[in-house]
Amino acid sequence: MKLDRELVLYVFFGALTFLVNIVTYFIFEDLMGINYLISNILAWFFSVLFAYVTNRIWVFESKSPDILKEMSLFFGGRIFSGAVDTGLMYLFIDVLMISDLISKIVVQVIVIILNYVFSKLIVFKD
Repeated sequence: MKLDRELVLYVFFGALTFLVNIVTYFIFEDLMGINYLISNILAWFFSVLFAYVTNRIWVFESKSPDILKEMSLFFGGRIFSGAVDTGLMYLFIDVLMISDLISKIVVQVIVIILNYVFSKLIVFKD
C-alpha cells in the first residue's frame, strides 16, 4: 500500500506547504505592503523550500545520492508551477477581478496537483 501512504503524506505535507504559501503571502502582501505579485513569488520560494525537504524525506523517501540533480529537477518543476501560479494570480485578480484570497486558494489547488504529477513522474520516480 505504498501508493496510499504516499498520497496521504503528499496531501498532508501539501496542506502544510499550502499553509506556508498562504501565510507567507499575506505576511508580505498585507502586513508588509509588498506588491501582490512580488509577495506571491516570495511565498512560492519559501513554500518550495519546505516542500522539497518534506517530499524528499517523508513523502517519496528518496535515497538518491545525487541530491543536486534531484533538487534541480524539483526546483525546475516548481519554477514551471510557480510561473503558472503567478500567471493565474494575474489573470484572476487583474483581468477577472476576483479577490486575492479566493484567487490564491483556487490557484494553489491547481499548483498542488501539477506539483504531485511532476514529482511522482520525474523527480522522485522509482
